[in-house]
Amino acid sequence: MIKKVNCFFYICLCFCVNAFSQGIVTASDYFKSVSDYYATLKDYEASVEIVADKQEMMGIVSYKKPDLLKIEFSKPQDQVIVFNGEMLTIYLPGSSSVLQQSVQSDKANAASIATSQGLSLLRRYYVIAYEFGQDPLPLENGSNEQVVKLKLSRRNTSEAFQTIKIAINSETNLIRRIEAFTPKGETYSFNFLDYKINQDITDQRFIYDAPSSANNYNNFLFSE
Repeated sequence: MIKKVNCFFYICLCFCVNAFSQGIVTASDYFKSVSDYYATLKDYEASVEIVADKQEMMGIVSYKKPDLLKIEFSKPQDQVIVFNGEMLTIYLPGSSSVLQQSVQSDKANAASIATSQGLSLLRRYYVIAYEFGQDPLPLENGSNEQVVKLKLSRRNTSEAFQTIKIAINSETNLIRRIEAFTPKGETYSFNFLDYKINQDITDQRFIYDAPSSANNYNNFLFSE
């Protein structure tokens, strides 16, 4: 009789442990599922609010698979960032300048984080953990929007961002907010709103001709 009771409790214990383990999704697995979802997107457009080291910016971000990205700003008015997979182009209307830089495709940067390629790179170069746990939480105090909050820590010091926090909408699996922190204490925040998915965006949207009167600066990231 004792053996039967022990056997019964053992079976119950195994069942409970199995049920409990099936309810746990590691942060790495969750992040992979989000990355896999982004990989299915042909394109998207969204409003973006950016705070770059206390400077506030607003605009429309457009992305097309595999590596076309463009941000057209309304604040600062007429500022543009375009990335074609190889060349990063920035137009600064305030100084009438065009900055161009050849960019390595194997590095995660703030402009490309919210793409399938950027998310794949983050998985490679950062350790992924839940910030507060796997259950959805309000985006911020007083918000009705539920998000899963992740905290990413760089694996080595060659990455520009020491820590990255990502809030992912629990219903859509779309990135709602990114906060990136540099070792120097600089903070870059990206808020994505009003997504439009798979709108058949044409390649023409990612062609940008800067004003002919603008001053051109090549390889500006490495200029003295």
